[in-house]
Amino acid sequence: MEINLISDTVTKPSTAMLQTMFNAKVGDDVYKTDPTVNKLEETLADLFGMESALFFPSGTMANQTALKLHTNPGEQVICDKYSHIYHYEGGGASFNSGISCNLLDGTRGLITADLVKSGINDPDFYHAPLTSLVSIENTTNKGGGACYELEELQKMKQVCLEHNLKYHLDGARLWNAIVAKKQHPKEFGKLFDTISVCLSKGLGAPVGSVLLGTKADMKRALRIRKIFGGNMRQSGYLAAAGLYALEHNVTRLEEDHRRAKELGLILSNSPFIAKVEPVETNIVIFNLVAQVDEKAFMNQLKLKNIHISSMGHGKLRIVTHLDYKEVMHTYVLETLQKMR
Repeated sequence: MEINLISDTVTKPSTAMLQTMFNAKVGDDVYKTDPTVNKLEETLADLFGMESALFFPSGTMANQTALKLHTNPGEQVICDKYSHIYHYEGGGASFNSGISCNLLDGTRGLITADLVKSGINDPDFYHAPLTSLVSIENTTNKGGGACYELEELQKMKQVCLEHNLKYHLDGARLWNAIVAKKQHPKEFGKLFDTISVCLSKGLGAPVGSVLLGTKADMKRALRIRKIFGGNMRQSGYLAAAGLYALEHNVTRLEEDHRRAKELGLILSNSPFIAKVEPVETNIVIFNLVAQVDEKAFMNQLKLKNIHISSMGHGKLRIVTHLDYKEVMHTYVLETLQKMR
C-alpha cells in the first residue's frame, strides 16, 4: 500500500469521474464550441457571481494570465514572500509580463491591508516601479494551508480602490478555505478583479483551472491564453471532470481537514518534531528537531511506504487528499506514533 502525501495533486480520477468524462459532449474549444467547457465556465462564473470565466490547463497559466492582464512591463505586483506566483511559477512574472514582485513579510503567507499600504510605491517617484496589482493566495501553500478572514480581504480591497490597484486571488486551494471558514464563493467574487480556481488539487480532477473576471478581461485573457499556448481543442473531456468534482468533491474536503489536524496533533506530541504550523485545512507543515536528519526521517517513512515532501529550509510537508483513505490514515498515525 503506497501512501502518497506529497501533494493533493497526486489524485487519480474515480471510476464515476472517468465515466462522466467518457460521456462528455465535446466540440472545439478554440472556436468556443465545446459545450462542456462552456458549461463549466458558466457554472463557475455563476457560482462566484462574476461575469465570465475561462478554462486553463493549469493554475500557473491562469495566474500568469491574470498578471499580464493587470500590469504593464516595468510595473510591480505586491504579494507575500511565500507567494506561489513568485516561488513556483518559474519566474513567469518577469519572463511573461516583465514585472517585479514586492515581497511582503506576512505571517504564514497571509498579508494585511496595512502591509499592502506600506508596500505601494509613490506613483510620482519614477525611480521605483509603478505598483499596479495586489495578488493574494488563499489558502497559502508555503504558509501551511492558512486561510484569510473576509474582513481583512475587504480592507485590502479598499486599499486597492484608494490607490487604483487591481486585485487578484490565486485560489488554487480556495475550495479548502471556503469549506473550512464556511464562506460562499460569491463573497470572493464581490472583492476581486480576477480569481483563479483549481480543479485538480483538493477536488480531484486530473487537469484544469479556471480564471474568473469581467467579460472584457476574459476576452483579453483568451488572447493571452493563446499566446501562452494554452488553447485546447476537445477539452470538454477535462471540463467534465471539473463539473463532476464541483458536484461531488467540495463538501468532502472536511474529511481531508480532519485527517490533517489529526496528523498535526500526533506530530506536535512527538519528541522528534520541533514545530508544527497551525493546521487549518489539508496541509501540515512541520520542522524536525536539530539532531534528526531530514533525509533519514523521510527515508524511514519511505520504508513504510509513506511519502511526504520537503519544502527546503528544514520544512517538511504532508498534504491530505481524497485518495488518502481512512485505512491509510490509521496506518500513518500508528507509524508516526511508533517512531517516537
